[in-house]
Amino acid sequence: MPEPPLFEADVLVDAEVPQQQERLLVEALAQLGVTARTRVVAPRRGVGELGWLVLASLPLQAFLASLGTSVADETYRGLRSVVGRLLHRDPPAPGGQRPMVLRDETSGLQVVLEADLPDEAFRRLVGLDLSQFRLGPVHYDRHQGRWRSELDEAGR
Repeated sequence: MPEPPLFEADVLVDAEVPQQQERLLVEALAQLGVTARTRVVAPRRGVGELGWLVLASLPLQAFLASLGTSVADETYRGLRSVVGRLLHRDPPAPGGQRPMVLRDETSGLQVVLEADLPDEAFRRLVGLDLSQFRLGPVHYDRHQGRWRSELDEAGR
């Protein structure tokens, strides 16, 4: 099987993520064909607090397309594993779980990956056409079984 194309990603990591988990994230992304450059974001308090735990900026549509063309079941499980290991924390972070966000480096569109997304969400993510979204952020709607942007829908 050919090697997946390599993508570069700028990854911002909240200061509360332990260094060991940051290393695991970098290794897991490498297995998905992503070379990650990480930076730790200084702790914030109050109104400006970060809404995410990890923000990864990369050529998102190309990355998702490459995942979709590889062995699909293994690929989406690999992505799900990365998200699950990073976001399932014991004890949970104060204020609840914060997501991992994939951000397209060109359009700025954000896809929000929560800790407890079902397998179907990841299956659908690797085949998602991001051009159907303008504003984002894009979330998985469990009731409708699809990825959607409420802001895009409100603007129609």
